[in-house]
Amino acid sequence: MIITSIAKRYCGPPQSGNGGYSCGLLGKQIDGPSKVRLHVPPPLDSELSIEQMDDSWVLKQGEQLIGTAISASLDMTPPQPPSLEQARAARKNYKGLGEHSFPHCFVCGPGREQGDGLRLFTGNVNGQEMVACDWEPTADLLDANGQVKVEFIWSALDCPSYFALKVPVDPNAICLLGEMTASIDKPVPADKPLIVYAWKRSIDGRKHYSAAALCTAEGEVLARAEHLWIRLSK
Repeated sequence: MIITSIAKRYCGPPQSGNGGYSCGLLGKQIDGPSKVRLHVPPPLDSELSIEQMDDSWVLKQGEQLIGTAISASLDMTPPQPPSLEQARAARKNYKGLGEHSFPHCFVCGPGREQGDGLRLFTGNVNGQEMVACDWEPTADLLDANGQVKVEFIWSALDCPSYFALKVPVDPNAICLLGEMTASIDKPVPADKPLIVYAWKRSIDGRKHYSAAALCTAEGEVLARAEHLWIRLSK
């Protein structure tokens, strides 16, 4: 059993963990691609346990089940990524700068300072059905080998996929990450600029499906993910 916690720094909504970060804590227990389902919003600054149960890994707060991870396959091939120049230019199109359900989200919140939040402001790429931005990970996100830690790769693949859905901000409803399947195909270095991009798959009632990828400035894909977002009434 692993004892852990989700620090308030890594929030999504103000009182719960960012979905991608929380999924990454579980997903990194599995070699290869994994699928993580969040059953309830992950609590902040609370003692949590991670343990293996049969073919899955579970995240719990006491007896409360928070998330479940299983081995998965991810056959998705991402579309051609935008150039680094296009990704940087797309930042000015980021919808979250005007209105944002969770402005202090660790990944995409404009209310976070540089070096505190990831500030992944993925805006529309001109002429393409995707959102994107550049990313230069800071030193505190790296492991002992100088590679971006798994949970932060999952984080970076999370919120961009929401903005790809282009769901209007609704004061009476929110979209929360319900399930995420991710594959880290190659180590993610931090010594060169990266590109995060995401695209819409489909919407079926309250269920919103999207996907995202992380690549180098040269277009080499390093990690991929597919997402299920659930629209909930407040």
